[in-house]
Amino acid sequence: MRPREHCRPSSRDRRRPLLEAAAALVAASACARVVPPTPDVAARAAALPSYSASLRVSVSGEAMRGRSRVLVAFRRPDALRIEIPGPAGARLVAVARDGHLTAVLPSERAVLERDASPAQFESLIGIALDPEQLMDLLVGVPPKGTREYQARWGPALPRRIDAVLADGTRVRATVEDADAGEGLATAAFDPPPRQGYRPIDADEARRLLGGR
Repeated sequence: MRPREHCRPSSRDRRRPLLEAAAALVAASACARVVPPTPDVAARAAALPSYSASLRVSVSGEAMRGRSRVLVAFRRPDALRIEIPGPAGARLVAVARDGHLTAVLPSERAVLERDASPAQFESLIGIALDPEQLMDLLVGVPPKGTREYQARWGPALPRRIDAVLADGTRVRATVEDADAGEGLATAAFDPPPRQGYRPIDADEARRLLGGR
């Protein structure tokens, strides 16, 4: 005997629980993004003397468009290390300290040496911030002049960051792993080895890294 038509759930009925679950998930995610940290959590993060993290970063701006995994570490007031890993070793190791930026591309045996200014960071990685401003961006403090800034927090530090900088560049970072960086060796912020490397400018460095 054929089942009566009205006893069969329609495809629309079958989809309804899935749609409702999806809507609930989206709503929950939206709420999580906008809930700010407690004042004491935010203050502790902003005052961190050191930090290290593995990030997934995307940059969209006039100077560069791209996305990559990035390893970053800092020690206040001005020591910063940025490493872009590749399948056969680091593609870029950039260290800023005492106002000086040294960036090496090991596979190309090339080195860029400049002052650690927003203009030089923009030329190299597409983000027009100095080391102190980059540190603030990572720990939940909007850098001066930022048009938009939103952070989704974990228990102690931002886990996702979405910012539009003063020049209109959008930076999105998903933090895969982060800590206070207490075990960082001072040598992590020494200029990377570069003996025998050929000097390059920011345009060539960006081209070798695959930026515009």
